[in-house]
Amino acid sequence: MPVEFRRTTLDNGLEIIAEVDADAHTAAAGFFVKTGGRDEDPAIMGVSHFLEHMMFKGTESRTAADVDRDFDDIGAQHNAFTSGEMTAFWAHALPERLSTALEILADILRPALRPKDFDDEKSVIIEEIAMYDDQPFWVVYERATELFFRTHPLSHRVLGTRETVQAMRCEQMQAYFDRRYSADNTTIALAGRVDFDASVRQLAGLCGEWSTTDARRSYPELEYVTDDFTIESDTVNRHYGIMLSPAPSIQDDRRYAASMLADALGDAEGSLLYWALIETGIAEEARAQYDGHDGVGSFAVYYVCSPDNATRVSDVIATQIDELLETVTEDDLDRIRSKIATSATLQGELPAGRMQRLGRQWTYTGEYLSLDEELDRINAVTLGDVVAVGREYGFQPCVSGHLRPAKGVARSTER
Repeated sequence: MPVEFRRTTLDNGLEIIAEVDADAHTAAAGFFVKTGGRDEDPAIMGVSHFLEHMMFKGTESRTAADVDRDFDDIGAQHNAFTSGEMTAFWAHALPERLSTALEILADILRPALRPKDFDDEKSVIIEEIAMYDDQPFWVVYERATELFFRTHPLSHRVLGTRETVQAMRCEQMQAYFDRRYSADNTTIALAGRVDFDASVRQLAGLCGEWSTTDARRSYPELEYVTDDFTIESDTVNRHYGIMLSPAPSIQDDRRYAASMLADALGDAEGSLLYWALIETGIAEEARAQYDGHDGVGSFAVYYVCSPDNATRVSDVIATQIDELLETVTEDDLDRIRSKIATSATLQGELPAGRMQRLGRQWTYTGEYLSLDEELDRINAVTLGDVVAVGREYGFQPCVSGHLRPAKGVARSTER
């Protein structure tokens, strides 16, 4: 029996969508809220991610221990994530346990936000920020992102900063929650062996009284300014580099060509950067990727190498970018299509993967494409499409960043 797409909207604006597969052995559900770092006031930067933590700290009817125990009791895999543009909470379980999973998810999406829990969790968030500060690539990536997006709200750090998290008050979080976590700013995605009509009736009872706030997102024009920076650190002995440049948005049909162009330049294996830098031993890592965002997009090229090789690596990357459109071939695209199809199909074999794809897709575009339809779009991309995107956007960096050892720091020898 083929997968069936179902959709309904509750009176309060809550969207419920599903890919129903009667032959699946499991079922998955996710609550996708269209809010993230870009929707925060700079003074409370990090509040979306902080709220993700608070959702698991308990509700009016559950303690934090109850939340964990109740998920465990039904054998559900569950998790959550926060990005610059959405926050999601999901569970994957046996079909007969889906209704219980939905009840737990709907309940934690209305957290108690107790001041004591807020104060206790604040130290956890600050420790998480410190943990990421110890990751060299994250340090250079965050700084490059801030410079690339500048006054655009995508420049906000998803985790926030020590200063914004430390200064945040529980009532500020509550006000943000009340405004952004509304019914009409949320999509519930279901996948697998699901009784859609029964789930809709249950969700209407669980979420039908959620408020409607007409939450909006700002879309300021992004002005690109060329900039570069270098950070020196006495805790690293490698050179970390990153380059960011403009690309199509996630809603742009050229996103498929943009993704394939990035793979041709810097996929993990078989790409131009792989053969020029990894296979030759000049760099330990060299990748290119396309990142589509809501209304804008970016290309990123990043690498890790010996400090002694940094200039050479940068020159090789510049050469590969300059020659990219003359170098990429139809054979390259065939290889990339096959890898994308394999990856997408493997992810779609489990309802959890289908649910994630469905929820993200709908939150970004408000459009449903089946896995087969999306693969058809990928397969329809021509070499001319890829070259056209490269000519309009390319990989010429707007922002270049480097993290390298401070002078006098002992360095490992070149490979």
